[in-house]
This record gives sequence, C-alpha cells and structure tokens, in this order.
Amino acid sequence: MIALLPVRGIPIIQPGDDLPTILQQQLAALAPKSGDILVVTSKIISKAEGRFVNLRDIPPSAQAVELGIKTQKDPRLVELILRESIEISRYAPTVLITRHKLGFVSANAGIDHSNTAVDPDIVLLLPSNPDAYAKQLREYFSTQLGVDLGIIIADSHGRPHRWGTMGVAVGVAGLPGVEDWRGRPDLFGFKLQHTEIALADMVASAATLVLGQAAEGIPAVLVRGVIHSQRDGNAAEIYRPAAKDLYK
Repeated sequence: MIALLPVRGIPIIQPGDDLPTILQQQLAALAPKSGDILVVTSKIISKAEGRFVNLRDIPPSAQAVELGIKTQKDPRLVELILRESIEISRYAPTVLITRHKLGFVSANAGIDHSNTAVDPDIVLLLPSNPDAYAKQLREYFSTQLGVDLGIIIADSHGRPHRWGTMGVAVGVAGLPGVEDWRGRPDLFGFKLQHTEIALADMVASAATLVLGQAAEGIPAVLVRGVIHSQRDGNAAEIYRPAAKDLYK
C-alpha cells in the first residue's frame, strides 16, 4: 500500500533559510524510513534560494514587447520568460510555451505568481538546479537521519492535448526518473517492447493531491510504499530531447 504523509509545520520560507534543517525537524514526527520518497515543492526551494524577481526591474526588449502584444501578457514578464528559456515552443493569446534552460517545455518558463508575494510585480523563478538540490537533500538526510530517502522536487505543468495541470518532477535523486519496463512479461507472457514508466512524475503527481495548488500550506509530502529499482536517476532523463519532440 502506498501512503502519502503530509509534512506539517513548515513555515513560510524566506531567502537564506536553512531549508534542509527545517525539513529534517518536521520530518521527525513521521519517522522516515529508508526507501521512503520525500516530495518537496519547487517553490519553497526557490524561496530559500532567493529566486524572487521584481518585474519593475525588468526592461522589456523589442521582442518581448511584440510578443507581449501577441500573447496579451505583460512585456516585462515576457522578457523574463525569454531570459529563462532556450526557445519558444508555441504562443497564442494568453499562452506562451517555451523550452526552459533546464530542458523541459512548459508555460511561462515555470515563472510563478501564486503564493509568492502580496506585490503583484514580484514573481518567482524555478530553482537554479533542482537535480543538484535533490541530491544535496538526499545526502543531508542520509547524514543527519541515517536513512536513504528518494527525493523529488515537484512543480506543476500542463500537458499537450489535455486540460489541467499536474505534478511533475523537475529534480530527482535516489530513484529513477524513468524506469525501463521493457522485457517484463505481461499477464499472458508477452514481453513488453516499448514500456518506459515516468516513475518520478507519477510519484510527484500523487503527492500533489496532498500538496495542493492553492492555500493548503503543505509544501512537502513523504511517500511510503513505492517499489522501484535502486538506480539513482535525475529529472533530466525525463525530458524528451528537442530532436524527438513532436510538440516543440
């Protein structure tokens, strides 16, 4: 059985906060075990890293102004999206989808207004290196708690051809990002030929049911009972290369 255990009592994170220690203190009540997976929202990591940007400090380029008119978006925000992106994937009124510098495709380069600040001009960028931060957390908990936890840094993304956002992994350590099931037999003995499981995304999505998207105030979830191979993966392995991306 898989259990989703909310990590309660985490305060509103401020720039410079010692997030690993804060998480460790609140995890104690859940008695974490080796093999558990800690899912942490990207937002509290971004806040701890001070990834806030004031749009009043962002002068828009001519490209951002033109694209802002086409997308009906604030040209300052568009400028910031362009700075955080490798290329533009799609745009339309109210929509701007890009390939982020980290490698994934998402709306607005993952830049967020929600649960960020009272000032509407303050936005939050994604963590600078979520895979590296996940590895750092894993090593910290191993040293401090003596347990081997999988770590997932989760964000919310939309998907082509489907309404609604869902939790996805943007940082991974201690478990595969993608688990290869090719060669496994099905119920009738046929071996799977093309099945690769987006394991980290599936766990992130399940945890998001507890993390929520609004005022839930639960930025971390301990997931217990997920069976997976012991390969240590990362989120980068989940991202489809641009050359193989039919929707880029």
